[in-house]
Amino acid sequence: MLTVSLHGIKIYAPHGLYQEEHILGNAFVTDVDLWLSDVLPWPFADYTLIRKIVADTFQVPGQLLETFVLNIHTTLQEQFPAAMKIRVCVKKLNPPMPGETAYAQVCYETP
Repeated sequence: MLTVSLHGIKIYAPHGLYQEEHILGNAFVTDVDLWLSDVLPWPFADYTLIRKIVADTFQVPGQLLETFVLNIHTTLQEQFPAAMKIRVCVKKLNPPMPGETAYAQVCYETP
């Protein structure tokens, strides 16, 4: 199986559960992995399209990481129907909570 990955896609957007997050915004980092057939000729996965899907998803207002992960995953399935497996992880850097927390992360993967 061939794996195509695009990791560290950083987006700054006014999303979150709390009102302050809609004002101040948050930094989000997304990792995408697509597993494709290794039969030659290898399938083509356009990295710029993957990044655009992630960026476009964050243009739509939302609150939960789970929603963003599912929306990105669904669009990737539509754009890359030959993908045998897709994994999407979204991190919210420095989530607003007491104490120091590097990030909160939600991942979704389907075979």
